[in-house]
Amino acid sequence: MVKRLLLLPLFMTSLFAGEVMDLYRSGGMNAIAKEIDHGLGDSSFWNSKILNKDLKFGYYEATDTLLVCEKDQPTLSLYRKENKGKHERFALLKTIPAFTGKYEGDKLSAGDRRTPIGIYSLTQKLLTVDPFYGPMAFVTSYPNLYDRIRGKSGDGIWIHGQPASGDRDNFTKGCIVIDNNELTNLDQKIDYKNTLLVIDTKPKENLNVPYATIIAQLYQWRYAWKYNDFQTYLSFYDTTFIRYDGMEYYDFKNYKQRIFDKKESKEILLSNLNIIPYPGERQNLFMVTFDEIYTSDNHTFTGPKTLMLLLNTDQSISIISEI
Repeated sequence: MVKRLLLLPLFMTSLFAGEVMDLYRSGGMNAIAKEIDHGLGDSSFWNSKILNKDLKFGYYEATDTLLVCEKDQPTLSLYRKENKGKHERFALLKTIPAFTGKYEGDKLSAGDRRTPIGIYSLTQKLLTVDPFYGPMAFVTSYPNLYDRIRGKSGDGIWIHGQPASGDRDNFTKGCIVIDNNELTNLDQKIDYKNTLLVIDTKPKENLNVPYATIIAQLYQWRYAWKYNDFQTYLSFYDTTFIRYDGMEYYDFKNYKQRIFDKKESKEILLSNLNIIPYPGERQNLFMVTFDEIYTSDNHTFTGPKTLMLLLNTDQSISIISEI
């Protein structure tokens, strides 16, 4: 109760104090909480939140470090989030020459000798590797959700070093290769568990993306989900939707309809939100990641979530996949 009361000042800007009291009289704290949930779907609130954020690579709450690989002129660049007063920016710390896959284009299948285009986490740090790979390696999360729903195959995409002796080709089978000293220095500069790798032919920067609108719609999606508004919830999904396990739109619709029909009370909390323009030719595709806490009468989930979504010409969002 005390924690909820502390939230009251948050919406004094949108509700008069008397209206807050009326809400409390008629519906108690649940009514006030519902009003706050509704307010999170207002883009004007998020416009003020993102005002001083550096959005050239996307909207990041959870990630402080980016590795950006450019395949056209093979390099690996390290960016770190810095705060200057109220302003936040991603500062370029280092650009390192790199080798990437032998062939141009996106990786499609195992053995095609292409470096994938996409967004990946670093899932492991290998300190004992074959000498061909240098002193160590970072393992990437290829294939990611978007790769899998498109049927891409293969694995073992690493950031690694070079043989200590002997020559090697100036291309790879798909990995990203940098100088051994640079790799060791990179390891000292990053927390790999809180680093994202963005690989593109030429990285996208300074896109005119309405991030506040996207965030507001994500909270509208959450509102419909939390308060059992099935039709509004479903309207956020594209008919091309494929879930991580291969479930397609109409099966997903029927599955969710059965859950919504139970009219369960739910708590759904989202935190550590990232919204990232997806590399490649599509200008309206985004990867959204966040941590979710979901609690209902029959199910509890705590963990990471990923959505792939499209930003339509009318600035509405359409979810095409999730895990």
